[in-house]
Amino acid sequence: MNMRLFREGVLKARNHIALILGLILGTVLVYELKKLETKFTVPEVTIKIEKTAPQVQWLPSPLTPEERLYAQIAWRYFENNYQKNTGLVNSVDGFPSTTLWDTGNYLMALISAYKLNLIDKTEFDKRLHKILDTFCHMPFYNHELPNKAYDTRTAQMVDYTNKPTEKGIGWSAIDIGRVLIPLSIINWEFPQYNAQIRQFLKRFKLKHLAQKGMFFGMKYKRGKESLLQEGRLGYEQFTAKMFAALGIDATNALDYKKFLGFVDIYGIKVPYDKRDKKHSGANNYVLSEPYILDGLEFGWDHYSKEFAYRVYKAQEERYKHTGILTAVTEDHLDRPPYFIYNCVFVNGEAWQAITDKGEEINALKLLSTKASFGWYYLFHTDYTKKFVKRIKNLYNKNKGWYAGVYEKTGEINRSINCNTNAVILEALYFKTHGPIFRLMGKNAGGD
Repeated sequence: MNMRLFREGVLKARNHIALILGLILGTVLVYELKKLETKFTVPEVTIKIEKTAPQVQWLPSPLTPEERLYAQIAWRYFENNYQKNTGLVNSVDGFPSTTLWDTGNYLMALISAYKLNLIDKTEFDKRLHKILDTFCHMPFYNHELPNKAYDTRTAQMVDYTNKPTEKGIGWSAIDIGRVLIPLSIINWEFPQYNAQIRQFLKRFKLKHLAQKGMFFGMKYKRGKESLLQEGRLGYEQFTAKMFAALGIDATNALDYKKFLGFVDIYGIKVPYDKRDKKHSGANNYVLSEPYILDGLEFGWDHYSKEFAYRVYKAQEERYKHTGILTAVTEDHLDRPPYFIYNCVFVNGEAWQAITDKGEEINALKLLSTKASFGWYYLFHTDYTKKFVKRIKNLYNKNKGWYAGVYEKTGEINRSINCNTNAVILEALYFKTHGPIFRLMGKNAGGD
């Protein structure tokens, strides 16, 4: 055969070859996880819900010069807070600690930065190789699963104050699900890291985490272990998608109807999880983040698309009724208690801001920077343009984006953190390419 014609044929077929190789490597990863005695069953969802969400056409377009500046400022955070010894990144500017949720967000930011040409292949590979090497060797809680928190300088297990702990403080199923999402993208698109990812995942012991199609976290405090069911509507389905894709039984966690209720807020039937603090001991936060991430990464499914729109629409209606620009979610704070769950609805009440213990902190409600960016690029309505206009200069060009603006005082929430800057990078990637994880279900909010 003419070698020139052969080379031309290979070049024309390179996309198909890459896809086939990706499928083979993905199958290897699934096989390794299935050896952990897991199974996957697709849940039967029969719920009938009136559709109110508009058809959204996500047409890729290049960043404007202003948006490219936004991306560069967001990436500045990950330059400043990178730990060379471990490859980990601080959750909050200057504080050398992280969780698996924050680490998952960092990896999504790293992928986005590379695809937006903010960093070159050398920098991308250096960072990715280092963090995956850390994953393969860092200690696990009880030698079972990643601990809830790590010192980013040493990759040693710590508590939430960053105090070292030899045993650890437990694990979070939702946080672990979060980090699996970027690892799956890396596995498909950058097969040279397949062996490291496989080595990391082979360390997982899922006996207690995945039970009867639901997910459980471990809490260890004062010598006592407590196994607690994790995830509420929105967060539960978002992270369950990745567990399910990797062959882990997520039947009940993926079931939108199992604990579904609706509450009327400004005429919008907002979905919520009936398992609230009173009945289950856990807060049933209804806020923006899981729906924004689901849209940016998976392109939504039939139900998350509708639920996302209703959660967004309730915030728009609050603005219409009160004049308060509203984009609410979980956020870091620059003052005690340092973290807030700013909710559309929680534990039977609308427009409440609480701590993880359920304590009311309404005085610290804020317009969230990351929620503003996320909703803007997903829906691009006249309302989303209003709050993006309000927060578009909310940054320190040498450090990254601030978390938001306090409703009550108009002060800037000067927390600069991983999650805010990661979501901004994802949102800007979404503008240029659409949903980042194209191998899950349908793109573009498919029904």
